[in-house]
Formats: sequence, structure tokens, C-alpha cells
Amino acid sequence: MTVRLYDSKAQALRDFVPLREGHVGMYVCGPTVQSSPHIGHLRSALVYDILRRWLAYRGYDVAFVRNVTDIDDKILLAASEERAEEWWALAYRVELEFTAAYASLGILAPTYEPRATASVQQMQELIARLIERGHAYPAPDGSGDVYFDTASWPVYGELTRQSRDHMEAAADADPRGKRDARDFALWKGTKPDEPASASWSSPWGAGRPGWHIECSAMVTRYLGPEFDIHGGGLDLRFPHHENELAQSTAAGDPFARYWVHNGLVNVGGQKMSKSLGNSVYASELLGLASPLAVRYLLGAAHYRSTLDYTPGSLTEAQATVDRLSAFLSRVERRLAGTRFAGVGSPVIPEAFGEAMDDDLGVPQALAVLHDTVRSGNQALDDEELHDAAVAHGHVVAMVEVLGIDPRDQQWTLDTGPAASALDSLVARLIEDRQAARESKDYDAADRIRAELTAAGITIEDSQTGTHWSLGS
Repeated sequence: MTVRLYDSKAQALRDFVPLREGHVGMYVCGPTVQSSPHIGHLRSALVYDILRRWLAYRGYDVAFVRNVTDIDDKILLAASEERAEEWWALAYRVELEFTAAYASLGILAPTYEPRATASVQQMQELIARLIERGHAYPAPDGSGDVYFDTASWPVYGELTRQSRDHMEAAADADPRGKRDARDFALWKGTKPDEPASASWSSPWGAGRPGWHIECSAMVTRYLGPEFDIHGGGLDLRFPHHENELAQSTAAGDPFARYWVHNGLVNVGGQKMSKSLGNSVYASELLGLASPLAVRYLLGAAHYRSTLDYTPGSLTEAQATVDRLSAFLSRVERRLAGTRFAGVGSPVIPEAFGEAMDDDLGVPQALAVLHDTVRSGNQALDDEELHDAAVAHGHVVAMVEVLGIDPRDQQWTLDTGPAASALDSLVARLIEDRQAARESKDYDAADRIRAELTAAGITIEDSQTGTHWSLGS
């Protein structure tokens, strides 16, 4: 029952030992809310949702903090390009899009979700500590900028194992007052072309925080100077997480004990980017398949691997969750009213637990899930009802902990008029087929079944009647 995680800083698998027994403090870098959520955002959020759920299953009390970066160069640029919207209005509107997309996939709400603009005081306090310790300096040109002095911190580069001598210049700020091109901005003095509302007073002059200082201040405020897990996308390792680590430890905070990074998303074998025009947005995904299928697809690959998205993979995911739903419904119908109805308690199979404990091995865990579904279906075919009940309990436990239980109200609340119409039409065809069978018109009965099958509808004749489901 020992959970092991790949620590990006150690570049090795490590047994997970929390700072406080039975408790986990987990911080994940959330979105910079300048534009609508895309598949990469969803994949990253889902990875840490699954990790959070598994740690909770293993008995930990998880404090999960995911921030919202609502003040940043990209937000100001996006607002200036829109011209009809204030930066703070754009940030809030996009934040709501992210919240809705996360909720649609059953991603649990954070324990707390701080906005950067609400922790500016803490950012200034951290900057002041760094200046006092000799690791940061105000620009001498009076611009109001403050920079982290990378030369003052000998282990700068330890997260990504880079030598400072081989690093490129930090491109996060105007180099107007830097001692060294690799120094990065902690505070950015106000520029004439920026809105006055995007500025706070400070000991160094009016301005706003740099991106990196935001997360260091927020995580320390809500989880303390030392905490268990820091997560985020692989693209954040450098410079964002490298700079977080440097400024926090230079200020005297032990900071994160484990660094966890999820892999990125390719689209049709290519890296997703605006320049290639191949970005896949949340709204598009959720229009192509059910939210449950999207959740299954984005969570099925190992979290550290690159996920290659194709429309075909989404179709396969939809078929898979339909099979899960069909199995659970089939068992529950067959066992209803029998002495086996309550036999299968929801217990995680040992092989599933071992896979999840081993660096969140979801692909291996899903293999256990699908093997259990297959054996459960075979048990039903053979009228081995006790074995079917046991398989049902195992499947319920596994889909619940992964957040993909098709029976959950999350996925069944809104059936809509289309689903209602489909149900009526299929029910009528099933009635016609039954009438044909009773009158011994087997050609007509077979024709109706073939028509339903061609439309992607599976029907099952059982002792409790005829039932239908989408997919096989």
C-alpha cells in the first residue's frame, strides 16, 4: 500500500512519505486565464484529479490548492487586442469557462482556488525577504522593476539539472534594469501603455507581480513554507517551476517535497500550437462525445506520457464507456430479485491497487478493469451469478475511484430531448419486434434487430425482458 511517485527533481521514483502523517498538501499550477480552455488544460487538470482521488482512497486527507493566474502579460495583451473588454473582465469570463469545463468532466473542485490578484501583499512580502537576503534587487533605473539575482543562488537550475552558464536569457520582462540577462522579474514597474487598474503600489514603485512569484506566494500562504506535492504540466518545468523553486528556497522556505509533471498533448502526431492552427478546445471536445468519454480518453494514458489525440480515439473512448455502462446495467438487471443481488461489495482488486500505487499506473489499472468486465460478462453468459456479482462489485469500486462510474448522477442528469426521442423510438421498435416474435414472424423480428444493430444499438433479451444500449 505504499504509493510511489516519479519526482521530477530527483528524476526517480520515490516512496511517497507526506510531511504530516495522514495528510497531503498538494498545489497544482492552474490556468492563466487569457483564452478558452483547450485539451491540454483539461488533461493536466484531470491528471491531478485522479491523483487526488487515489490518495484519498489510500486514506490521506488531501488539501488540494489550484491557483488562477488572473494578472499576467498574456491577459493584458489579450484584453488590449479585444479592445472592448477590461482585462479583469476578460480574466473572470475565461475563468468561468475553465470552471465549467472542469465541472463537466467531473473534476473535483479544489479545497481552495486562490486568484493571484488576491495575494499581491504576500508576493510583496516574499520579494522583500529576497532583497533582504541579497537574492533580489530593484532596478537602478527607477523603473520599479525588481529582479531575482540568479548569480546569487549557486543551485539555480537544480530542478531541470541545467547549468546557469548554458541558460538563455529570461524573456519574461524588459531587460532595462537587469544585472544579468538570466535574471527574472519578481515585480514589474508600470508601463505607460498599461491600464492603471493593473497596477498596485509597492516599496519599489507602482507595478504588478511577475508570473513566477505569484505561485510561490500563494502556495506558501495556503499550504505553508513546506508542503508535499507540486504539480503542473511538463512545459512549466522551465522556467516557471525552476524559478519558483529558486526564489522560494532562496527566501528560506523548504518548499515542495515532490515535483510531479504531466505530459503534454499532441494532435494527430503534431505538437498542439496556435501557429499550426491545430488547437482542440474544450467546447469542441464536449460537442463530439459525452463528457464521460472525454474524461476516459484524457485519463487513460500514463500521466507522464504524451497523449496523442485523434477524433478516432474519442470514438473509441465513447465505445469503451458504453461497454462499461452496458455491463453494469446487465448485471444489475440479472441479479435483481435473486439472492446474489447484494453479494458483490465494491472492493478494489489487488492488481488494480498495485498499478495505481506504482506512479499512478492508470493504463495497467484500466487493463484490470476491462479484464474484470470481460470475465463478468462471461459469468453472466454461463449463469454463474455469484461470480458476476463479485465482478460487478470490483468494477464499481474501480470506476468510482477513477471518476468514470457511468451510473453517477454527474453523467445522467441531463438526458435532453434527443435522448428522450431516441428512447421512445427504440422502445417502439422493440415492441414491434416482440409482437413479430409472438406471431412467429421471425423474418420481421430479425429485420428489426438488424436495423437497430446497424444504427449502433445493442439489444439484449433476458429473463426480465428486452433491454437496449448504445454501442456493443
